[in-house]
Amino acid sequence: MRTIVILFNFFLVVSFNQVNAQNMNPEKLEDIIRKNADTVITNGNSIQFLYQDIPVFCIYDVNANRMRIISPIVETTKIEEEQLLNMLVANFHSALDVKYALSDEIIWSVFIHPLKELSEHQVADAISQVYSASQTFGSTYSSTDLIFPGNTKKRDVKGDEKRIRRF
Repeated sequence: MRTIVILFNFFLVVSFNQVNAQNMNPEKLEDIIRKNADTVITNGNSIQFLYQDIPVFCIYDVNANRMRIISPIVETTKIEEEQLLNMLVANFHSALDVKYALSDEIIWSVFIHPLKELSEHQVADAISQVYSASQTFGSTYSSTDLIFPGNTKKRDVKGDEKRIRRF
């Protein structure tokens, strides 16, 4: 009897997850991006576009069921150590669904999610958050107005407020 109950619960959970799956695919993803952005260029498994005049990339892998929406912010040679530390604090408190990341000596605003489970609302929100995190790097380091409580104090950058040369 216990085995039957366990199997029933397993199939219930699997069925529930399949009902809630969004079944996002590359065509739907591109359509959502085109509704929310400008100058959309598709090349293989990547979509490059402008969102409020900043470059954004969406890269997906259907076989791995993963996708990323990313935007370059600044080269690491052009920022102070305090800004890197502030970026890490923000990843915990104020970057929310996006994170700041470092790759190839560039700081990026990054949203990563399973592809198939994405909803249209999540894609549009991710684009907005990637943009906001990019634009607030060096000041509030935030992707939305929501900030999780805790030690959110950021370190001041030495000297005059340094202007960040963005991409």
